[in-house]
Amino acid sequence: MQLLEKFSHFISKYMAVFVILVAAVSLFQPWTFKWAAPKITILLGIVMFGMGMTLRLRDFRLVFQRPRDVFVGALAQFTIMPGLAWLLAKGFGLPPELAAGVILVGTCPGGTSSNVMTYLARGDVALSVSMTMTTTILAPVVTPLLTWWLAGEWVDISLSAMMMSIVQVVILPILLGIVINTFFEKTVQKLVKLLPLVSVIAIVLIVGGVVSVSSQRIMETGLLIMLVVILHNLLGYSLGFGIAKMLHMDLAKVKAISIEVGMQNSGLATSLAMLHFGAAAAIPGAIFSVWHNISGSLAANYLASRMNRKNQHQTAPAD
Repeated sequence: MQLLEKFSHFISKYMAVFVILVAAVSLFQPWTFKWAAPKITILLGIVMFGMGMTLRLRDFRLVFQRPRDVFVGALAQFTIMPGLAWLLAKGFGLPPELAAGVILVGTCPGGTSSNVMTYLARGDVALSVSMTMTTTILAPVVTPLLTWWLAGEWVDISLSAMMMSIVQVVILPILLGIVINTFFEKTVQKLVKLLPLVSVIAIVLIVGGVVSVSSQRIMETGLLIMLVVILHNLLGYSLGFGIAKMLHMDLAKVKAISIEVGMQNSGLATSLAMLHFGAAAAIPGAIFSVWHNISGSLAANYLASRMNRKNQHQTAPAD
């Protein structure tokens, strides 16, 4: 068991490396991961189930204990990233399916990776978790409505079908995970250290599946989409940071909101794109999955060092 736990920790620590390797293999040898493409919805359900197993009903009290912070974070999440996505899609004149894919990334809730990155950045982890829970719960209504409003000029969107998809692949697996954790907490606690291993494998396979079925399109538009995805992510961090600072939040909260806004549930975006818009629309989500794990790690290290310098400055003895 200890060996598996160490392996799980190793895989989680170097997740970005594994995602990049699988994406590269899938791009140049598409046959290797084509089998995973039809299973993307199931794989995302596994990731969401794992997220649910780390939560308990009492965790939701945090949302009501800190309503202002959570409201500010959730509002920033569902305004900054969708707005940036629409501006980038328009500004770069993206083709319809790719534009829809970028907007879908922007309208999705925060991803679970943001909680880990906030911890590494020495930010407010409780706020990060509360924001992720809140935006995920709101996603079945907010994500389809925002996507319909912002991407409707490019593609036809069925609100009811997208809402049902999110309920099936996100809400139900999370609820099942919470129920199991509530009734079998002792057993779950023994297994919880292995959950990152399962989640990373699922995310890697999602990326591999999307890249494999879209390899030709990625070769044609890869640099443009990479530029759009990188700008989307970095501007999300920056604007999230700026808004939290403008509202005079403390540094730990600023870090949490910055990371939470910039990092999206790109697995959900990828799954919804495959289900409703086609493989090409899933490309932005797949590239975002690769990039935001790299940028998130770098941002966490930078923000952690900022806090170290600030603390050292504050505790320095007076001359």
